[in-house]
Amino acid sequence: MSAPALLSVYNRRCVDVSDIPVHEAEKFASTLATSVAAGWRIISLFGVPEDSQILRICAVVANDDRAQLGVACTLVGQEYSALSISCHQAARFEREIAEQCGAIPKGHPSPKPLRRHSPDHAPGGWALRPKEQEVFSFDVVHGDEVHEVAVGPVHAGIIEPGHFRFQAYGEEILSLEIMLGYQHRGVERLLERSERGRAVLIAESIAGDTVIGHASAFCGAIEALARSHKTPRGQTIRGIALELERLANHIGDLGALSSDAAYQPSAAYFGRLRGECLNLLMTISGNRYGRGLIRPGGVLFDIPPAMVSEAVRRVERLRDDVRPVAQLLFETSSVQSRFDGVGVVSAEQCRANGYVGLVARSSEVPRDVRHDFAYGVYRYAQIPVATAWSGDVYARALVRWLEIQRSIEFVLEQLSALPHGEVRVDCGALRPSELVVALEEGWRGEIAHVVMTDAAGSVRRHKVVDPSFHNWSAVSAAMPGNQISDFPLCNKSFNLSYAGHDL
Repeated sequence: MSAPALLSVYNRRCVDVSDIPVHEAEKFASTLATSVAAGWRIISLFGVPEDSQILRICAVVANDDRAQLGVACTLVGQEYSALSISCHQAARFEREIAEQCGAIPKGHPSPKPLRRHSPDHAPGGWALRPKEQEVFSFDVVHGDEVHEVAVGPVHAGIIEPGHFRFQAYGEEILSLEIMLGYQHRGVERLLERSERGRAVLIAESIAGDTVIGHASAFCGAIEALARSHKTPRGQTIRGIALELERLANHIGDLGALSSDAAYQPSAAYFGRLRGECLNLLMTISGNRYGRGLIRPGGVLFDIPPAMVSEAVRRVERLRDDVRPVAQLLFETSSVQSRFDGVGVVSAEQCRANGYVGLVARSSEVPRDVRHDFAYGVYRYAQIPVATAWSGDVYARALVRWLEIQRSIEFVLEQLSALPHGEVRVDCGALRPSELVVALEEGWRGEIAHVVMTDAAGSVRRHKVVDPSFHNWSAVSAAMPGNQISDFPLCNKSFNLSYAGHDL
């Protein structure tokens, strides 16, 4: 990878759009493929209409080992040679670009629709494909005694819709294909067209269990473009809220895994302890999921001394209560026999496909934005990266437990040393013709908000990548060779967001 091929960028620091290198399509494809082969991964790949006939395709890539980010772009017509021919990580992004922007990647290995919705970011002069061409065609395995099992999109539980199509031989899964898109709401277009006060409410609603994560990434991008510098106290409260959100979801997931393994003692206790974390968020923000807390410039609500003392007492009690329950779960042989060796995702698969968050860390790939691209309070108070090596249900449960312990200690430490000062500062107008990449380590993994402004300082493009966008293919990769009866447990060990993927 040559130095001029990518423009170096930093988490939450703006660059001038005119400085981003614009490559010929062939050079752009080569740069992307060479970078990924050298250990980089694609964070975001998206289209921006330039005029009535031209689409700008922008790529944001990361090298976690070197803590480097880079960006480059190219200009294409309605048809172009697919980047995924030489770079597998681009495949899902190109399916999104084809659907969202109307650009056709010729030679794409699997040109299926991603969400099955009408293009909302296409250049105005393009003739768009008829809707009947957006039908999702499932792959079929042929053979004697091979059968197909369809699950969803409507499920028995109170969960989001998604369709799972298994090809199986008896009980053994040969392949799994997943069709999503039922939750599409046009989030990116809404973010681009809404004024700031409404846009932050939309960001909070991208994934209902990741309110703090997406709101923080959204505000981080807006603050960078407005040159707004948060106070240390505001940054610390954001960090506390993010770790409480992580605690609530990790503890809840351990309870759900216990339930799917039919082990009710830990399922009941974890369920109650999850409520303690949500109640702490409600104490701080007035909402159990943290809605209304994170706003451009900092946070809306302070944590006064009396609330600090109460929060410390409750987190210490949580620490004492959760440990014996976790020991009960991890030391029960019948539970571990269900977890061990089920739904394995290898480190090689993680690197090849760009998986993020606890999915990667469970396969000994230590990707964590808080460490690799530190921001806010995490520049001064680092949390050790928790990893496991086996990549199975057990590893994903273990990483959750390790992160629970470290998040508890982080919250206690920050509550006991809250900096003085205001919690929010002014956040003015956005700078014109700039691009910013705002990364956040949500509880599922890396959240990316990439925002580009126009010459007037208005939002021209707001690209959102939830960790579930990267990781849903990991569920498909994990299932072959397992039993159909193991799917609910394996799927819960990932616990990905349908809405976060569908936007």
